[in-house]
Amino acid sequence: MKTLIIGGGNIDYDFALAFMRENPHDFVIAADKGMEFLRRAKRLPDVIVGDFDSVSPETLAWFAEKKVEIRKFQPQKDSTDMEIAVLMALENGSTQITVLGATGSRMDHMLGSIRNLSLALRAGVPCSIVDAHNRIRLFGGPLTIKKEEQYGKYVSLLAFGEPVTNLTLRGFFYPLDGYTMTCDDAIGVSNQITEDEARITFDGGRLLVIESRD
Repeated sequence: MKTLIIGGGNIDYDFALAFMRENPHDFVIAADKGMEFLRRAKRLPDVIVGDFDSVSPETLAWFAEKKVEIRKFQPQKDSTDMEIAVLMALENGSTQITVLGATGSRMDHMLGSIRNLSLALRAGVPCSIVDAHNRIRLFGGPLTIKKEEQYGKYVSLLAFGEPVTNLTLRGFFYPLDGYTMTCDDAIGVSNQITEDEARITFDGGRLLVIESRD
């Protein structure tokens, strides 16, 4: 089951609409302010979650009138609205999760959303944060990126937490062979794919992969 989560970050309206048309999902979760985008687009999610401290009462009432399931949480909680949405997607049996509206001017929220990728990784479920310029994913093992399918011109690799050991890159402008990347290492930023496909292998750790376009 493919699940789409709409968060309350900055959303490029035209990009998001086109993305939803081109990438249909089986289940849609609105996380708090993500409702504002969906109301403007006149699209109904399957469920809405959050403490609703950043959405207008009019928008919340509009979805209530449409009989959309609403799960309200207290503002004084241990989890962010996005974390609640990701956990719900996993509990519902999602086999793939995509998140829109997880990036923007609030760096604390964005970093928190990136950390939530680890929830899906532990569950063995592919999860991507996507906006008009970036696709962000977290991996615990080897991956291949086909040049024709890459999301933009640049590929950046960052160690997520513990060191990434024996990191080897093939098919990139800047190759690596058996490198140990730590979380304070920027050697993996702004690489480019030069062959039909790029291969990333490593033995231990978790690797944040960010594909970007200007």
